[in-house]
Amino acid sequence: MSANINVEVVYALPDQQTLLKVSAPAGATVAEVLDLSRIVEKHPELNLATSKLGIFGKLTKSDAVVRDRDRIEIYRPLLADPKEVRRRRAEEGKVMKKGGGDA
Repeated sequence: MSANINVEVVYALPDQQTLLKVSAPAGATVAEVLDLSRIVEKHPELNLATSKLGIFGKLTKSDAVVRDRDRIEIYRPLLADPKEVRRRRAEEGKVMKKGGGDA
């Protein structure tokens, strides 16, 4: 007899977070737990085949085996490239510092 494990599935939008607790058979994969969670019914816009997935912040594949109390995270695509945002901020900072202004 195989014991069940408890896993959380998390998906966050800018204005709401979905956290689902799932009981799955030991040895289940990320994909199997996502199917059991039925998260696509709550968020039909999700395409689990192309979404990046992680367990506790580390990227993982859908065929990875989950352990008891793991948290599967479904990541959204970034709206802006963080490197580009930092580069733009740094350029704006240089312009502001050069000005000096009247004291």
